[in-house]
Amino acid sequence: MMELKKIKGYSSSSSWGVCNCMIILVSVSMMIGSVEGRAFFVFGDSLVDNGNNNYLATTARADSYPYGIDSPSHRATGRFSNGLNIPDIISEKIGSEPTLPYLSPELNGERLLVGANFASAGIGILNDTGIQFINIIRIRRQLEYFEQYQERVSALIGGEETERLVNQALVLITLGGNDFVNNYYLVPYSARSRQFALPDYVVFLISEYRKILVRVYELGSRRVLVTGTGPIGCVPAELALHSRNGECAGELQRAADLFNPQLVELLNQLNSEIGSDVFISANAFAMHMDFVSDPQSYGFITSKVACCGQGAYNGIGLCTPASNLCPNRDIFAFWDPFHPTERANRFIVDKFMTGSTHYMNPINLTTIIALDSTT
Repeated sequence: MMELKKIKGYSSSSSWGVCNCMIILVSVSMMIGSVEGRAFFVFGDSLVDNGNNNYLATTARADSYPYGIDSPSHRATGRFSNGLNIPDIISEKIGSEPTLPYLSPELNGERLLVGANFASAGIGILNDTGIQFINIIRIRRQLEYFEQYQERVSALIGGEETERLVNQALVLITLGGNDFVNNYYLVPYSARSRQFALPDYVVFLISEYRKILVRVYELGSRRVLVTGTGPIGCVPAELALHSRNGECAGELQRAADLFNPQLVELLNQLNSEIGSDVFISANAFAMHMDFVSDPQSYGFITSKVACCGQGAYNGIGLCTPASNLCPNRDIFAFWDPFHPTERANRFIVDKFMTGSTHYMNPINLTTIIALDSTT
C-alpha cells in the first residue's frame, strides 16, 4: 500500500490572540468559499499546456498568431489550439474558472485555490524526450512545482485545509505521445530505438510512468484522470511524413496499440494496491478515432488536413503567420500538424463527462462528480 506523504502543516504562534485567530479563520473560510467547484490540477504536454512555455526560453511555444485566433481575446495564449484546450473545457464543465499556468505571475492569492496548470509542451514520461526543445518543464519538475504550490497554499490557508483541497481536487495528466513522436521515432535510428525494440521500449515507459503516478498519489491526489496516447499515426504531421494515400502511419499506430492497454493495466494495478478508484483511464485513442475515422459524422470536412500548416496535409513544420490558414476552424478536426481544434476538443471532453467504460474506465467524470459530492 502506498502511503500519502503528509503535507507540511501551518503552525500558528502561541502568542497570537484569540481575536487574530478568529480573523484568520474567517478569512480562510471566505477564501475557500469564494472558489466555485473543486480545485483542478493539470500535468503533461502540449495537449494540455495553457501557457507555461511562454515563460521559458524554448522553441516549443504557441505564443504568436494564428494560435488563439478563436480564443475570447483572439490572441495567442500559449495554448496549442485555435481557442480553448481540453483543461479549459473541463474547467467549464466542473463549474470552475480556467486554471492559470503555474509560471504565471497572476497565480497568487485566491487564484491559487482554483488549482494550477503545470503542463509544458514537448515533455514526455522520459527526461530525454523533447531534448531538442531545450528548456521545458519535465514531468518530475512539474511534480516539484506541485509540492511548491502546496507550500504556497499552506502559507495562505494552513496545512490541514491545503491537504483537504488537494485530496478533493481533480487531476488530469497527459503523457506518452511525445515519447514516441519526439523521442523513439524522432529520427531514424534514434538512441532509444537502438537501445530498445518497440515492445521493450513500451514496457520501459510504463515502468517509468508508474513512478510518476505513485508520486502524484503521494502528493495527495485522489482523483486522477490519466489519458492514454491518441492515434499518433493519424495526425497530419505523420501523414505528411509517412502516408501515400491518407492512411495512418502503421508503426506509430502500433506503438499506441502497445502502450495504451499496458497503461490501463497499470492503472488497474495501482487502484488495486490503493484499494480505491484513484486513477481513471481516459481512452484518448478511441475519443480521437471517432472523428478521425468518420469526420463527417461530427461535422468536419476532414480529419487528415490541418487547418494551419503547410506542405502535404498542412502537416509540415509549424503553424506560423506564413502558414496556410483555413477560414472556418469548426469544420477541421486538426488545428495544426499535431493538435485538435477547439471543436474537436469539445467532443473529446464530452466523452470525459458522459462516456461509457469504453472511453472512461472505471467511471466517467459526471459519475465522479456525483460520487464525490456525497462524501
